Amino acid sequence: MANLMRTSNPALNEKAFKGQVAFGEAMTLQGTVNKTGFLLLCVVATAAWTWGLSHSPVPGAAIPWMMGGVFGGFIVALVTIFKPNWAPLTAPIYALLEGLALGGISAIFELRYPGVAIQAVGLTFGTLFVMLLAYKTGMIRATQGFKLGVIAATGGIALLYLVEMVLGGFFHIQVPAINGSGAVGIGFSLFVVVLAALNLVLDFDMIESGVQGGAPKYMEWYGAFGLMVTLIWLYLEILRLLAKARRR
Repeated sequence: MANLMRTSNPALNEKAFKGQVAFGEAMTLQGTVNKTGFLLLCVVATAAWTWGLSHSPVPGAAIPWMMGGVFGGFIVALVTIFKPNWAPLTAPIYALLEGLALGGISAIFELRYPGVAIQAVGLTFGTLFVMLLAYKTGMIRATQGFKLGVIAATGGIALLYLVEMVLGGFFHIQVPAINGSGAVGIGFSLFVVVLAALNLVLDFDMIESGVQGGAPKYMEWYGAFGLMVTLIWLYLEILRLLAKARRR
């Protein structure tokens, strides 16, 4: 399994880069960083739009845009994963759609817990820089055992979320222990936040491997897209954790 999937992020696994040989200009680390910055700007731009709609006099004005961002982003993400060479087009579209979703979701949390959104943004970028520093200095190494552990834990969380969605959507059964603001709920969210942060290390490792392997230029967009997937997950989990802490 480790040979097939070096990262639990489906967008940044070894299969995505395997066989991608550059015949022209090759993928660079600086190019990937630049494109990640551009995607972040796309997210911020559309997030500001739905955030503003959420604070407009019209009730529920942001909901259609937010839901469109959720489902549209999911579809575009799947297309990008299966067609990496489309990433120069689909990665910005994904970022714009996810921004619509994040702006609306953040506004909902902000309405209940004032100040929580900016705290979540700050903690997300703080975590990103800390994990990047830890990776570059060798404090955290993406060893085979490390990768397998993160992959297994992430798969378990994904399965748990899927089961919870099915139970809640079809049978109206909730799991109050992990969703509540008690010790178990906060502990669970803290564990998921740490797990999302560790996925960043695997993402850094895979992007670096793509650069060293001479992947084609369009893989810069694909690498930036994959990193955005993890960052968005991390932000949402931090937002959820902070909301639980506020409820206490």
